[in-house]
Amino acid sequence: MRILATYNLKGGVGKTATAINLAWLAASEGARTIVWDMDPQGAASFYLRTRPKIRGGSKALLKGKREVDEVIKGTDYENLDLLPADFSYRHMDVHLEDTKKPVKRIIRLLRPLRAEYDFIFLDCAPSISTVSETVFKVVDALLIPLIPTTLSLRTFQQIVDFLDKKNLQHVQLLPFFSMVDRRKRMHTDIMTRLPLEWPGMLLSSIPYASDVEKMGIRRSAVGEHAANSVAAQAYRDLWSEIKSRLDIY
Repeated sequence: MRILATYNLKGGVGKTATAINLAWLAASEGARTIVWDMDPQGAASFYLRTRPKIRGGSKALLKGKREVDEVIKGTDYENLDLLPADFSYRHMDVHLEDTKKPVKRIIRLLRPLRAEYDFIFLDCAPSISTVSETVFKVVDALLIPLIPTTLSLRTFQQIVDFLDKKNLQHVQLLPFFSMVDRRKRMHTDIMTRLPLEWPGMLLSSIPYASDVEKMGIRRSAVGEHAANSVAAQAYRDLWSEIKSRLDIY
């Protein structure tokens, strides 16, 4: 089983769209896949047409009052399940800190999933917190979408600096460009420069496209409602490159 987290300290960069589309692709290939929506906004839960409500909220889950398999929901897609988020996840940091051993608690929650799934995608909230720091310690890789702008690059450097400060250099970072508009000179310049400064960058990129925005209307993966689109092919390329980088299959 592989645990992959879509994460960025900056919001609005295509993090949730990436989690849903990659999870959909994995499931379409026959891999048993689950998305854990860890963002109180519940965008991943919305995309997957699941009511974001957990009895007792995140507190019940983290305190052990609800078992993880009790709150897993099926989706419209074969091989793809969801662990939904609700607005109580805004207190997840507090509840996780109350457990005293946050890493062990998350590992305990993930343990029963290991036998059931090939991939777990964690869709993380855009913050540096106890939750995100715990996630850093349990994932196989962080998938980091970056808009090719100055502020986005600054945020990426903050993530790298934080991992260095916390001695988490072992975390495999897989940054890639998202919401790319090649008509913009800044986008093309940064896309040329950053891979030279950061050789670990993925070469695949996701375009700024209406087919991605329509996920909120269709509530489906791009590969389903726009299978032949440039965006759908971009996600397929990205998933292929991630699998190659992680020696999957």
